[in-house]
Amino acid sequence: MSNPIRETLWDPIAGFGVTFRTMFRKPVTEQYPEVKVPTAPRFHGRHQLNRWPDGLEKCIGCELCAWACPADAIYVEGASNTEGDRHSPGERYGSVYQINYLRCILCGLCIEACPTRALTMTNEYELADNNREDLIYEKNDLLAPLLPGMVEPPHEMMISDDHQDYYRGKSLPIFPVESTGVAPTGSTDVEPGVDR
Repeated sequence: MSNPIRETLWDPIAGFGVTFRTMFRKPVTEQYPEVKVPTAPRFHGRHQLNRWPDGLEKCIGCELCAWACPADAIYVEGASNTEGDRHSPGERYGSVYQINYLRCILCGLCIEACPTRALTMTNEYELADNNREDLIYEKNDLLAPLLPGMVEPPHEMMISDDHQDYYRGKSLPIFPVESTGVAPTGSTDVEPGVDR
């Protein structure tokens, strides 16, 4: 049988025993602002709107990401491409694209819904700010930077004349950037589905 008086006296001492055992151990606290530990390769952080190798946007303004978002954090307005104002290879592009990081739960459902892999998530996790308006990211904040050989849209398709080639990954350009700053049309065959 247990003695209630003994348990009443022993329980606080046992609890403090845990405290005393850990009191002299080296702390395992991360020194976060000064030392940043790299994230896991598949970490879901800030979103990014991707581009094709010629600089055209992958987003076709279909709004599937906005429909898939459980937190209603994404707002998209699609617009039609014209011959003089082409932003993506297809018929449409996302003219307005906003992600509200005050609502976003970083679940990744928008990534799964995107039919062209236009929307992906980066490893960037430092999204805090002191102003609520700055946490609503606009299209310019989300677009991937232009790499060497890419041309800022709007411009005509440079990989192929058929927009289906873009989506099937059939041809990618060879981009020696000329002095004009415009990459010439050229193609090399790659495996379908390769995202570069």
